[in-house]
Amino acid sequence: MARFGLPAFLCTLAVLSAALLAAELKSKSCSEVRRLYVSKGFNKNDAPLHEINGDHLKICPQGSTCCSQEMEEKYSLQSKDDFKSVVSEQCNHLQAVFASRYKKFDEFFKELLENAEKSLNDMFVKTYGHLYMQNSELFKDLFVELKRYYVVGNVNLEEMLNDFWARLLERMFRLVNSQYHFTDEYLECVSKYTEQLKPFGDVPRKLKLQVTRAFVAARTFAQGLAVAGDVVSKVSVVNPTAQCTHALLKMIYCSHCRGLVTVKPCYNYCSNIMRGCLANQGDLDFEWNNFIDAMLMVAERLEGPFNIESVMDPIDVKISDAIMNMQDNSVQVSQKVFQGCGPPKPLPAGRISRSISESAFSARFRPHHPEERPTTAAGTSLDRLVTDVKEKLKQAKKFWSSLPSNVCNDERMAAGNGNEDDCWNGKGKSRYLFAVTGNGLANQGNNPEVQVDTSKPDILILRQIMALRVMTSKMKNAYNGNDVDFFDISDESSGEGSGSGCEYQQCPSEFDYNATDHAGKSANEKADSAGVRPGAQAYLLTVFCILFLVMQREWR
Repeated sequence: MARFGLPAFLCTLAVLSAALLAAELKSKSCSEVRRLYVSKGFNKNDAPLHEINGDHLKICPQGSTCCSQEMEEKYSLQSKDDFKSVVSEQCNHLQAVFASRYKKFDEFFKELLENAEKSLNDMFVKTYGHLYMQNSELFKDLFVELKRYYVVGNVNLEEMLNDFWARLLERMFRLVNSQYHFTDEYLECVSKYTEQLKPFGDVPRKLKLQVTRAFVAARTFAQGLAVAGDVVSKVSVVNPTAQCTHALLKMIYCSHCRGLVTVKPCYNYCSNIMRGCLANQGDLDFEWNNFIDAMLMVAERLEGPFNIESVMDPIDVKISDAIMNMQDNSVQVSQKVFQGCGPPKPLPAGRISRSISESAFSARFRPHHPEERPTTAAGTSLDRLVTDVKEKLKQAKKFWSSLPSNVCNDERMAAGNGNEDDCWNGKGKSRYLFAVTGNGLANQGNNPEVQVDTSKPDILILRQIMALRVMTSKMKNAYNGNDVDFFDISDESSGEGSGSGCEYQQCPSEFDYNATDHAGKSANEKADSAGVRPGAQAYLLTVFCILFLVMQREWR
């Protein structure tokens, strides 16, 4: 029996050795890594069949590896593209939301003006006939100026409306005193009595207040939507820094080099890298949230006392009421004008003129009822539009501070929060031990994963902070019923990129609008409210001063 012991032992040892050798060969196989590498469109000749020595690796952990030098270089570029793709999806969605809402509001306001002008023209033709047709350019000019204010903003609404009533008084005065001849100088004297005599009653004062508040709020709100989308698109046109790219490679693909192709990055590990790569975007959050709050305030005005729909729908009725007031008070008004401007010259004998009864406006309009409101191009009412956009604005709040977490919530980027022990921590399959750093540039000094220069805030981000601050100031003016000056400047607020994010070339754009308006006085008044961390205040103050001087040259 002893004779058979040694051969049996040797046979058993050989079997075990073969099994161990097979297991060892299997563990060193890089076939799955190679398959995934080729599936991304890379050359299979770059990928080894079995593990090799990793001394050539610059970023990924050295030792036995399934990655060649060529693989590490290509994975570095791929990780950068993967990052841009995931972040761009977040940016694209938000930018598309603002673009579509801006388009709807813009269509609505323009169509509302068109409908109001058409309604006034149709009713005045039916009611006043030839007399209106002879003076229709006066009313056309009114709507031309209202449209110009909404589109361009280069109109003083109060002065424009005062001019409209003065010109209307001149026309009306001629009609109710058609037996006299009036020179241009005399009519100019008549227009000076508009405020004193109030020939149109209280309609001009009320309408001026309503139109000014409603148009300022409407235009400012629409431009706020445009600014929001523009800020998102400009901030998103960025590229990761070299340090960020190294961290992305280590997070996304270095696990493949170890053969851990199914192990995803730990959530907190991803969070630190995203907060480092998106540090500059995080500094937008303070001013962005202030801007969103201001937009919501103006939205409340649009739903209430500054509702442009409730102002424009019955504007024909209001102007007709003013005309009626002038007719009712024509005798008293004429007498006071004759006293102030002197007696007019009667028309020459034999010249035929219209009688007062023929020239007087004698009809009144009935006001619109809500169900009779014309349907706009947007196919909705202002209330429904505002309700919808308010919900979107609330969802957009804290977008920039939430962006790192939202990226890591994507299953392509990290393991779930509950999978803390079975994830890639940058070195192996184990729990990630570092604490998650805060958002924003100033908090990245202690980021364990991404080296960030906290002394150099991104110029593009600073310009967008300025744009948001200026727009917020305008929103507050509009909320208080004050007119807002808009200065559209050339597209100088764009930049080469801020370090990371989605690419605007891929973002759906439904409008073209420049976010960085004239900074003006209001921006300086709010300069001390910027969301800047203490460590960077001195530097930012200098940068803002330089930006202000540069932008001042661009204003026009």
